[in-house]
Amino acid sequence: MQVYSQRRIEFGDFQTPDHLCRKVCDILVRMNIVPASIVEPTCGTGGFLRASVQAFPSCEAVLGFEINPKHTHKAQQIEGAVVECTDFFCNNWPAIINALPEPILVIGNPPWVTNAAIGTLGGSNLPIKSNGYGLKGLDAITGKSNFDISEWMLSHLMGCLSGRWAMLGVLCKTAVARKVLQQAWQQNFQIKKSATYAIDAREYFGASVDACLLVCVLEAGASSKECSAYANLEAHAPSSAFAVHHGRLIAKTHKLQVYDQLYGKSSLKWRSGVKHDCSRIMELWPKGQGIYANGLGESVALESTYLFPMLKSSELAKGKVDPSRYMLVTQSRVGQDTSPIRLAAPLTWAYLAAHQDELHRRASSIYRKHPRFAVFGVGEYTFAPWKVAISGFYKQLNFRVVGPVGGKPVVFDDTCYFLHFQSQRDARLIAKILRSDLATGFFNSLIFWNAKRPITAEILGSLNLQALSEVLGVSWPITSGSAL
Repeated sequence: MQVYSQRRIEFGDFQTPDHLCRKVCDILVRMNIVPASIVEPTCGTGGFLRASVQAFPSCEAVLGFEINPKHTHKAQQIEGAVVECTDFFCNNWPAIINALPEPILVIGNPPWVTNAAIGTLGGSNLPIKSNGYGLKGLDAITGKSNFDISEWMLSHLMGCLSGRWAMLGVLCKTAVARKVLQQAWQQNFQIKKSATYAIDAREYFGASVDACLLVCVLEAGASSKECSAYANLEAHAPSSAFAVHHGRLIAKTHKLQVYDQLYGKSSLKWRSGVKHDCSRIMELWPKGQGIYANGLGESVALESTYLFPMLKSSELAKGKVDPSRYMLVTQSRVGQDTSPIRLAAPLTWAYLAAHQDELHRRASSIYRKHPRFAVFGVGEYTFAPWKVAISGFYKQLNFRVVGPVGGKPVVFDDTCYFLHFQSQRDARLIAKILRSDLATGFFNSLIFWNAKRPITAEILGSLNLQALSEVLGVSWPITSGSAL
């Protein structure tokens, strides 16, 4: 396994192979792109600049920007290119773009690292902090505000290019390309056409991630909100297309009208499982007589008060509904004081206290300024007796009905999503609706199955279950549980 330096990871210092740079330029030429100006915002040693100068010899201006002085010096040797040693986040990009003759081509391979990863490394190669997605409450602090640095860069550059005669041709994670386009479409950036071309990131960069070449053509007055998706760099015809509809990305645009009546928000809300980030301590296996084994191999005596039968995402995906382990759930709502555990379950308190250092070291910042031994993703819904649940990580639509075990509700890890109910009848009724062909087709029209976590609460929540029940002729309302 190859080990990379902290600085190389922080700055996304993975140079694009020359032959890949040439392939990208070949596609741009094939699309009849003839730029007057070329800009590479994070040019490294200049692979794309060299390929661009060769592919577009009539170009009037070729600019490169790079934060690493050694890389800058090497890129400055490229004939016809002007390369500056500067930080992307300190540049006045609107002024730089506005000073260039059109059409303008922005090309390159910005860093694929996330802001959370840079923070973990103690790095500072980040934009000014802001909640650009308008996230509220728990979403803003539990990872949904995490983003790829390239996503921020590309969205910023797209804003600068909107209204100009310009092109964007960049390598990025496929998920980043989709997010950048979604934001651009929602902000009505003036895009004439866009396309993604899948690349083999393992071959080119040794990275196990879905990646692509994102190409956008911008023009004043343009308003396209659909992207053609090509299977590889050699493909001459798209294999599919995606678009934004009802504010959400649609994976299969030819299904838009079929499921249009099913979009919307129902009175049932999808929840995620419990987030604890310390499975070795918080997940335990029963050994009998009140003794449990944890992930450290320790055998400990605990009260059952705060222990709940648990299913992991992988177990749920495989259809397991009889838990073999338990989770310590220390709170019944987010932010609740945990000190009562000391009196209600002294053995449990002693166990948590004995492992407080490891719990304190949990990487996520959400635990700071919260009670000792805190968890997240808890509320009255966590303890409802009946649930319809699904794994977010596995590439299949398997909705499971999960009932209480030993008189206690089953809980899930935070990569699972569920609806909660007070009655078995309601849970089974909703599961039947979710397993219908209409629901399956609806979700398949939205889901990008090659995403790291293809199934999300946002996607699940975009199906109006009440509208679907009416189409299917199923009685409504649900009599209990799960109201927003």
